[in-house]
Amino acid sequence: MCRRENLKLYLKGERCHSDKCSFERRAFAPGQHGQNQFRKTSDYAVQLREKQKVKHMYGMLETQFRRYFHEADRAKGVTGYNLLAMLECRLDNVVYRLGFGSSRDQARQLIRHNHFQVSGRKANIPSFQVRPGDIVALKEKSRKNAMIQENMQDASRRGIPAWLEMDKASFQGKVMRMPARDEITMPINEHLIVELYSK
Repeated sequence: MCRRENLKLYLKGERCHSDKCSFERRAFAPGQHGQNQFRKTSDYAVQLREKQKVKHMYGMLETQFRRYFHEADRAKGVTGYNLLAMLECRLDNVVYRLGFGSSRDQARQLIRHNHFQVSGRKANIPSFQVRPGDIVALKEKSRKNAMIQENMQDASRRGIPAWLEMDKASFQGKVMRMPARDEITMPINEHLIVELYSK
């Protein structure tokens, strides 16, 4: 997927930071004609690739992603920013951003296996929307999990966004506010997605 989008999407956790990363080894599109970079691309193709990139980044299928877009379109404000803010506030993304998971896929699995609580309540739905003031906490029985502890140590290399606050001693993080547009650091042109769905 990274090779198709010509961008490192960090889908494989620690593997993406090592020499085993397939994008580092073969930084060209997959397939027989992947190294032929002289193809013409239409406006539609550019918009579609942008949408596919964001879908793969957050690990969603088309129906779910389209539903997010329609909700963002109905909400007040700029549709593109609304969409990105909703994606960033998914529970699986927040768990990943706080450093409990090495990738969004791993964070999703940890949530499904009942390792987390949100503001004291059980939360096992990865698409759950967290809100400012919510506290995402690792359950007591999961705090000795070696994989999670290793992920938290490695998270210092990634850094934690300013809209989140992490308390490593108590294994919990707090959502301070909604993320600002400049805090979503991945190279995303959300206006292309809005143009694609507005046709």
